[in-house]
Amino acid sequence: MSWRRALLNTSLRWFEKPHLARAATPEVLRKSFEMKARVWFHPPRGTHVRRDRVGQVPATWVAAREAREDRVILYFHGGGYVFGSSRTHQGMLGHLSAHARAVACLPDYRLAPEHPFPAAIEDARAAWDGLRGEGFAPGQIVIGGDSAGGGLALALLGDLIARGEAVPTAVFALSPLTDMTFSGESMRGNALSDVVLPASRAQEAAEMYLGTQDARDPLASPLYADFAGAPPVYITAGTTEILLDDTRRMAERMREQGVDVHEVILEDVPHVWPLFQGLIPEARQTLCEIGQWLSPLWQTKADS
Repeated sequence: MSWRRALLNTSLRWFEKPHLARAATPEVLRKSFEMKARVWFHPPRGTHVRRDRVGQVPATWVAAREAREDRVILYFHGGGYVFGSSRTHQGMLGHLSAHARAVACLPDYRLAPEHPFPAAIEDARAAWDGLRGEGFAPGQIVIGGDSAGGGLALALLGDLIARGEAVPTAVFALSPLTDMTFSGESMRGNALSDVVLPASRAQEAAEMYLGTQDARDPLASPLYADFAGAPPVYITAGTTEILLDDTRRMAERMREQGVDVHEVILEDVPHVWPLFQGLIPEARQTLCEIGQWLSPLWQTKADS
């Protein structure tokens, strides 16, 4: 373990995890994350950031100097469907834009509890349709996301397949939340080792998002979706995360359905570690790897 990762893990365990465990309202979580993101998460110099809309959904567009305008990453931020925004994640997507040589579009989908399920997936679908309406072909679009946003990205993919529609060139999910029933063994086994997420609040977040809706609905829990015919998928998690089994079981289910899955499990990294670009080397390494993984897929789709 690098000394920077060890220091970050210690800091998160002592400060961030207790904060997430005791925050009284979604508003507290939102304000805190926005403030921390402004301090710690920055895009590369020369990155162009603009606020706009996509499919009538408010969004932030991020383009590094290296980005090509004919490639777009449709990215859904994490935050348990309760907090987080395009602003909290624009720094990481600026770096990924450079590595993938693609523009990133980050929709500000509606958040719970003000806007419970299915508001988020409706906005995700509207953003996809918006990109298609702007002239992007499916082969020019990659869908991605982290944590709840990773689950949202996979749920959108499952929805496109269920409808018999064209799918993106690839999908990637960072530490995704794929099972809102929280039935994975790591939810209990990693409750102490996870340095970020307090397992004790998982059910509360689910209730804010789902209300009385079925937690096994594939649009809420993509673990239960049908992915036959899906494009290549990159999915990753850390060994100490409570959501580790959300990734492992998702990858296993997809492989059983014939999907080309690139599964990466890293040792003792925090939840959604690529957010910490510039703070730990593992963050840059993973973003670089995703860019390299995408490179031949863009070309294949563009040439087909």
